[in-house]
Amino acid sequence: MNSFIVKGNIVWAETNKELKSAEKGYLVIKDGLSEGVFDSIPEEYMDYELIDAGDNLVVPGLVDLHVHAPQFAFRGTNMDLELMDWLNTYTFPEESKFSDISYADNIYSYFTEAIKKSATTRVVAFSTLHVEGTMCLMDKLEKSGIISYVGKVNMDRNSPDELREESAEASSENTIRWLEECEKRGYRCVKPILTPRFVPSCTDELMEKLSVIRKEWRLPVQSHLSENTGEVAFVKELEPWSQFYGDAYDKFGLFGGEDGCIMAHCVLSGEDEIALMKKNGVFIAHCPESNENLKSGIAPVRKYMEEGLNVGLGSDIAGGTTESIFDAAVDAVKVSKLYWRYVDNSFEPLSFSDAFYLATKGGGAFFGKVGSFEKGYDGDVLILSDEAIPCPRYLSPVERLERFAYLHGDKTGIKGKWVKGERIL
Repeated sequence: MNSFIVKGNIVWAETNKELKSAEKGYLVIKDGLSEGVFDSIPEEYMDYELIDAGDNLVVPGLVDLHVHAPQFAFRGTNMDLELMDWLNTYTFPEESKFSDISYADNIYSYFTEAIKKSATTRVVAFSTLHVEGTMCLMDKLEKSGIISYVGKVNMDRNSPDELREESAEASSENTIRWLEECEKRGYRCVKPILTPRFVPSCTDELMEKLSVIRKEWRLPVQSHLSENTGEVAFVKELEPWSQFYGDAYDKFGLFGGEDGCIMAHCVLSGEDEIALMKKNGVFIAHCPESNENLKSGIAPVRKYMEEGLNVGLGSDIAGGTTESIFDAAVDAVKVSKLYWRYVDNSFEPLSFSDAFYLATKGGGAFFGKVGSFEKGYDGDVLILSDEAIPCPRYLSPVERLERFAYLHGDKTGIKGKWVKGERIL
């Protein structure tokens, strides 16, 4: 069913300035695309199936631009260390277990089910360096109906023996084998994304080989950037020729470009790095909870938005503890207030409308026309019930949505979910 109408209290973002709403409005989806929101049903759509959401909220699906699927099993634990020590002590040992396909199958089943039941309709995920495990994750996301990008991780240095590819050549060969297997399986919902884990884990030789693969296969790229002070210092030690962290990607053609690029965090990006991100069209995945948990700091998201950079949100499990992008939106607002108070009061804190825009249309832009109900946008739709958090007074649809986010309504309140017009929940 790719053509239908949803009646309800509809809220969506066209810009970050103000949320649009239509109380008891009608959202029309035609052939998987939005035709817009109307006060009454236009005559040409009268024969479409009507889904009456009653008093519930109707909003676009949320977008997670950065998550580590193999870290799902240990989220909410081991939050005592900063990034580099956290990776070596907890994360790398966990990810090494994914050489066992039965272990990978079990964890990825839990991860995929959680994403399917969440408010997320689009996701960009890291797997591990293991080809078979990565295919397992992709198979499960394909079956779920969630539209996604998944990356087989590349890493040939500065990691334990059990989680390090033998050489740049071996990493390159494994990547090509993975891409060829993706082609054979003919996925409809899931696509590959090139994934050098981050500069500390990839030699220059490997980066050069990934650059060649990217050009031949026309792939987007995902990685990490300027997340933590220790990480940034390590990059400078490893790549003394680089002017800044992003330059260590850009030299190899892995920092932006027409095929798409997501860099997670960008907590410590300087002016030159920001300028290059803007020039190259890099998407920033803001992961506020992870940046708190791993003591990395607060990304200057308002500054990025005012300078016209592409910004969305990421859950960053297991640096973050939850797959909820509603929680990420609330966290983004909260940490922006701390940034304004304690770091730089020349940039206004984010409002909820800012954060909801980042959670939908901002991050959705990586996928194309995604994350809004404007005409021509993909029909990613959620029906949300807030009856579990009753209120004794009238609230507008926008107020109800903000309250839904702050009071964790998505834990029990997702009553319907469509991705590109196809119902998956």
